[in-house]
Formats: sequence, C-alpha cells, structure tokens
Amino acid sequence: MSVYVNRSLNLKQIQMIGFDMDYTLVRYYSRAFEELTFQHAKNYLVDELGYPSAVRDFVFDYDRATVGLVIDKERGNLLKLSRFGKIKQAAHGLKQLDFRTLKRVYQNVVVDLGDPNFQPLDTLFAISAGVLFSMLVELKEGGENLPDYGHLSNDALYAVDMVHRNNSVKSVVRANLDKFIVTDPKVAGLLERYKDYGKKLMIITNSDYSYTKVLLEHTIDPYLKKHRSWRDVFDIVITLADKPRFFEYPGRFLKVDPETGLMSNHEGKIVRGIYQGGWFQPLQRDLGLDGREILYIGDHIYGDVVSIKKRCDWRTALVLEDLESEIASIRKSRSIQAEIDTLMTEKEKIEHEINQIDLRRYEGREVDRSRLEQLFQQVDRLNQEISEKVGLYRSHFNAHWGEILRAGNEESRYAGQVEEFACIYMTRVSDLYEYSPKIYFRPKRRLMPHERLD
Repeated sequence: MSVYVNRSLNLKQIQMIGFDMDYTLVRYYSRAFEELTFQHAKNYLVDELGYPSAVRDFVFDYDRATVGLVIDKERGNLLKLSRFGKIKQAAHGLKQLDFRTLKRVYQNVVVDLGDPNFQPLDTLFAISAGVLFSMLVELKEGGENLPDYGHLSNDALYAVDMVHRNNSVKSVVRANLDKFIVTDPKVAGLLERYKDYGKKLMIITNSDYSYTKVLLEHTIDPYLKKHRSWRDVFDIVITLADKPRFFEYPGRFLKVDPETGLMSNHEGKIVRGIYQGGWFQPLQRDLGLDGREILYIGDHIYGDVVSIKKRCDWRTALVLEDLESEIASIRKSRSIQAEIDTLMTEKEKIEHEINQIDLRRYEGREVDRSRLEQLFQQVDRLNQEISEKVGLYRSHFNAHWGEILRAGNEESRYAGQVEEFACIYMTRVSDLYEYSPKIYFRPKRRLMPHERLD
C-alpha cells in the first residue's frame, strides 16, 4: 500500500521516530478484538452499572459504527459530519434517519465538538462503544427503562474504557495472541532499517508495561535479524502515557525496571530506558531535538495527531487501518463513479439551459414552454439514473455509513482532521517499508474549484 501525503515531510531531517503501540506498531484483528471488547463491556453494564439483563443479549455488528462518527448525547443519535460540521447522516438506535427527518432535526445545526453534548468516536477502540450506544438507544426506544441518552453515551464509553483498564479484555488477548494479534515481519525490518540509518526510536503508548512487553515480544522479537529484543531497538519507551494528556499537561515520570516491571520515582534527565507517565516537554528537552526533528506515528486522530500539532509541533503520521478495504472498494467502484460523473455533467448542462430560459422569462421575453417541459423531464430521468448508480456505488462500502473519509460529495469531518493535522497517512506502519528512510514526501498540487478548467 502507499503512503499518502498532505504536507512535505523530509525523513532525512527526522532524528527521532515515535510510535503508538495499539493499532499502530501492533495490529489487531479488528472485528475479533472489538467484538471481545463489546462482549465484556455489555456485561460490565449489567454487572457493575445495574443495567437490565436484556443488555447481555446484544449481538455485535461491527459495521454499525465507524471511526469518525459523533454521538449526539442530547438526541440519542449517531452522526456523520461533513468537514464543515454539517450533519450528512444520522442513526437513532439501529434506524437511519430519512432525509426529511434529518433536515427537520438538524437543518440549522453546525456541530461544535467543544460542545459537551457531542462525543466523537475517533479511534477503532471506539467502534465497540458506538455499537453499544446504538443498541442501548434501540432498547430504550423499545420500552426498557433506561437513563437519558447522555447517560447511555457516558456509560457505554465508560464500560469500554473500564474493560480495557481492568485487564479483562487484555487477559483474553494475552491467552489468545494468534486470534487477536496480527504479525507483520516487515515492521521489525522497518525498525532495524531505521536504526541502521541512525534514527532514534521510541514508543509512547497508553498501555501498561506488562501488556506492552507481551505484545512486542510476540510481534517484533521473532522477526528481528540484528537485535535480540525489541528493548534493544527502542531508545525510549513510555507506557501508561495517558495521551492526549501526555501532550497537554505536566506529569511525573516513573522509571520501569524491565525485568520485574516495578517502578521507581525518576529524577533528572530522560535517558535510554522504559518509563511510565510523564510529559512531552522534558522528554523533548532531554532529547535535545527541535519538534520538527521528531515524527510520531499513531492511530488516534486526536490523541496521536491533533494534540501533537496543537501543543508541540512534532511531525505526524496517521495509521488508518479501515482505509485499506475502502481503497479496494474505491478501485472496484471506479467505473460506476465515472458513470455518475458523466450523468452529472449532462444534468448540469440541462440545468444551465433551464436557467437561461428562466432568465429570458424574467426579462419578459417569450420562451418555449414545451422545450422547458422537455428539459424538466430529462432532469427527472437523469435523477433516477443517478440515484440508481449512487445506490450501486454505495453498496461497495459500509452498508450503514458509506465511506469513512466522505460525507456525500464532501469530505467528512474525519477527513478534514486527517488533512489538516496529519503530515502523512497510511493503512499500516509497514507501508513505510517500501520507502527509504531518506525519502522526501511531497504532496501533489491540490486544485481549487476555479483551477479545474475544462
């Protein structure tokens, strides 16, 4: 797969490359892992938060939520936004809102994610939370006595967070690594190549040390050719970093003993080793690097990309795993999109003629009404053809939400964040394996509407 470029990035100038772990250095079988999370989270709702036993009967549907959606806590809806904050799609429970309902409810709404009534789902870990929220809303509308939508959203997200924190999900993953964890030998090869080219490497992950150790020993160590262990490859490893807080607020570093996992207070410079917690400022100071000399690669658009760009000016790369199947779908549906474009061009020409007739009528000039009626009939025919083609095109993508980076003809909110904050993006870290550590990534010239000349 390719690396996609939003802004220039010269890897020759990058001295330190940092990685998130989950869904970045270490890939999961997403459907299996999110279903595992979902099963534990729904049981947590019943066992710990007092939800009715009917919640245990929920059946996981991975496609019910995608990365980049937003929960409307006030109305109980899942939303898909354009990059300008307008609602393009919405679902209440398991039902998509039709166009008229969508227009009536959200016609004058521009979503501000600073509003606490809106909760973004910006990582693959949030898919299980989005699905769980949708099913809770569906259960509530079916007559079950459940809290208001805001509480349902908070509880769904809290349950998912807790089953990650309390080790219930991770203990299952540890015991079944081959079922949940993808191994990719190119990742180890990429890391060793970067070391050979003199790059320093680090990990900044929200996972704890013991879990990090197990996953990296499984995915990295067997494929190393020049090093004995992942610990020899990485100069600095920071666990339980609590991103995005790591990039936003001061925090204390603890030193982790790699053999025992025991922690001790750390004073002084951050040097080679394994740590817990902390803050980016002393890390960057002790590295002696300018922010532009550090590249960080992660999968969470806010915690790994947006917060970095806003706070410390590191260079950023986003791993967007769901894009892999989407790119394949785009290729398969390319001919259909070409047909839609041709039909739209024909429709625009007819509409232009209709507008010209309307202007003549406005000026008091005589118009051919039969010709006008004929043109309207042609538009109706084209609308029907376009609608059928659009339905066929959409069948190649997520049945409920379509393309991740599109909201109708516009870019989605998520796409806008990717474009604005990620220097480069890719479907997996190993996509970088095909590129030299000295490559100069340059974006292609983007055309504005006035530059797209016929």
